[in-house]
This record gives sequence, structure tokens and C-alpha cells, in this order.
Amino acid sequence: MATLSLPKHSLPSLLPTQIPKTPTLGSLPFVSKSSHSQFYGLTFSSSPSLPLPSSSSFSSPKKSSIVAKVSKGQVPPNFTLKNQDGKNVSLSNFKGKPVVVYFYPADETPGCTKQSGQACAFRDSYEKFKKAGAEVVGISSDDSSSHKAFAKKYRLPFTLLSDEGSKVRKEWGVPADLFGTLPGRQTYVLDKKGVVQLVYNNQFQPEKHIDETLKLLQTL
Repeated sequence: MATLSLPKHSLPSLLPTQIPKTPTLGSLPFVSKSSHSQFYGLTFSSSPSLPLPSSSSFSSPKKSSIVAKVSKGQVPPNFTLKNQDGKNVSLSNFKGKPVVVYFYPADETPGCTKQSGQACAFRDSYEKFKKAGAEVVGISSDDSSSHKAFAKKYRLPFTLLSDEGSKVRKEWGVPADLFGTLPGRQTYVLDKKGVVQLVYNNQFQPEKHIDETLKLLQTL
């Protein structure tokens, strides 16, 4: 009986030895000027290239402008605010005479209203300020009606101005209180030419600066 002899080859050796390579994205036959290309029945959509961000996109954010504090020897920015009667008052109106401008947090705050408080201290010495030819001006963010009630209650004979939004306070660079929670108290003494001759922060015991202010006014 005849037998069938097979070649001495193992079955795997009869298989192709070369594994087809998976096409990469770079080898795909894209058409350069077309927005769509096809490969083995798949459709690829090429989107326009996105512009790279410029170096300015990574630049540091712009710093907010810092208003310089008004200091001795400077002429502070002029302002026009409403007084307790609702009338406009400008700082320039006082030119030709000394003026004491004091910023305070708000009407009815303890530093203003207690017997020895700031507003009452200016009130009690107001005749001395008048004798020195000076004007006294208090500024806070309260509105005119609040100022009017405040002045009436404590018999304040001087001008109170409404700086709603604290614009003037910011322009003058008046600091906040020690803890940064309330608007601070600061007093400026201007001479007849509108030049600042004295600046003091009276956050604590504000009434104690009255005598110092009066002594300076006598020399102006």
C-alpha cells in the first residue's frame, strides 16, 4: 500500500512570517488641500490649525494702580462733595485760609460720639479753630441726611461731607484701621495755599491731636 509523505515543515512555518504594520497617522494618505480624507472606508476630518498662544498670553496680570498717599508738603487732590444740607462743597473753596480735613469711619461710631470723641473734641475747640482762621471739615461715606442728623444730635458747628463710595478717601490714600475692617481715622492740616503741613493718624484717642493741630495753625 502506498503512503503519503509530507514535507518536513512545521505548520507555523507555512504561515506568513511578516506581520502587516498598522498604519500610523503620519502615513495616512491625507489630501493636503482637502478638508476630508479617506482611508480604508474611514473618513477623517482635518480642522484648521489653531494659532499658538502668544507670549503675551502668559504675561503676568496687570497690577492695579496704587494711589499714592497724600503726605506733608503735597497739594492733595481737589474734591466736590455734598454737605449735611445737600449743597456742593469743594476743597478749593477753602483756599486762602487754613483747613483741617479729618476722615472718620461713620456717623455714630464710638470714637466720634463719646464725650471725649473726635467730633465732640473738634466741636468743643471750634471757637479756637475759628480764632486761628481755620475751617474744620469732617468726611465719611455717610449720606447727607445721616450727616444732618449727626450734626444736630451732637451740635456740631462745622461742615460734614458725604464721600459715598469712599472715592476721596481712596484718592487721598487714607489707610484702614489697624485690623483692616473699618475705614481709618486720619487728619490733614492744610495751609492757606492748600499745601499739607501735618498728617496724623488718630485711630486711637483721636481727641489728643486737637492741641497739636491748634499749635500748628497758630504758625500758619
